[in-house]
Amino acid sequence: MDRKNFEINPLIKDYKNYIDSINQALKKELELYSASEFFEPLQYALEGGKRIRPIILVLAAESVGKCNEHAFIAACAVELLHTESVIHDDIIDNEILRRRKDPFHIKYGYNTSIMTGDFVLGLILNISSRLDNSRIARELANTAMMMSDGEMIETRLETSEDITFDDYLKVIEYKTATAFEAATKIGAILGGGNEEQIMAFAEYGKNMGIAYQIRDDLQDWNNEDKLFNTLIKKSSDPRNVFDHMDMLLTNYSKKAKIALRKMDDGPARRRLESLLDLTMLNV
Repeated sequence: MDRKNFEINPLIKDYKNYIDSINQALKKELELYSASEFFEPLQYALEGGKRIRPIILVLAAESVGKCNEHAFIAACAVELLHTESVIHDDIIDNEILRRRKDPFHIKYGYNTSIMTGDFVLGLILNISSRLDNSRIARELANTAMMMSDGEMIETRLETSEDITFDDYLKVIEYKTATAFEAATKIGAILGGGNEEQIMAFAEYGKNMGIAYQIRDDLQDWNNEDKLFNTLIKKSSDPRNVFDHMDMLLTNYSKKAKIALRKMDDGPARRRLESLLDLTMLNV
């Protein structure tokens, strides 16, 4: 059975205050739609998430300036976008368990799953309008499109006879890293960062997102029929694949750390570095 279905959030110990504040912001956001048919299903969908994307958004804002209410509202948008992608990914992947409970499509059915995804995109549009920042709106929109594009690329490659590491990296860049990149950029924008700081955080987020997904795939490789498994199956010696993945993991984590060190030292930057260290735990 898949490791991720038994995992206790590893961030709770060191980031509990952030997680509590983000959860409170999500609760407040959902309460705006308490009369909606989607209110209870969305509460279910949001239960149990690590909140790593909203955490790095808030920390990016703190690193360059001030973390205010807008940062937590934007953090909700990033987490909602991730939630929407999880709902749809679980349908595509035929998941039977998620976060120790039924995946959304098993709990509520396929029709409600599709409609909830549409509703969540509406929530994100609403948040974007309230933030009143066209650059943030573009970041969220582009992220949603790239994540969808990544899913389509992955679906096509799953039936391909010739998959490369470049293909694999492109998929995780689109499906996973783009959301990390958007979270850090949005946080830096809302924190009042200058363009150099915003782009440094974007580099950190993108590279951390790739490292995060590589580590996740290394942990779950025997439980998921994904592109990584295809690379293993086509290899004459699977050890070469694992060695190459370890090298990629190290390289992308180092790239993220180098980008982060362009920022002034401080508590928020050190917390972001600690988050990055999670990608380098032994697999």
